[in-house]
Amino acid sequence: MKLRKWWLSLKDKFLAARIVEIANEEELPSRMPKRNLILVIEHKEHWCVGMTCPCGCKQRIELPLIREASPRWRLEVDKNNNPTLSPSIWLNSGCRSHFFVRAGRVIWV
Repeated sequence: MKLRKWWLSLKDKFLAARIVEIANEEELPSRMPKRNLILVIEHKEHWCVGMTCPCGCKQRIELPLIREASPRWRLEVDKNNNPTLSPSIWLNSGCRSHFFVRAGRVIWV
């Protein structure tokens, strides 16, 4: 598993950084992009962010951003549209990946 994460980290360094795309709907699209994150905005409030698991398992990840949600994540977007999410993302089922998204890059734990 360590070799796989090393390979994914190396590959990620050579690909363009992930960016944030705005959803045109009030929910995540049924077909998620391979690398980029999708931000859902409802009534001018950042509602949730979604992405496909970067390990390659194709699991759909949906992270709530609203204050009322628990747990909830914080999304920051830099001037190049590269996202940073906090806290880390740790999947409890499926591939059980654990990673951070910092400035559009995945950092494996």
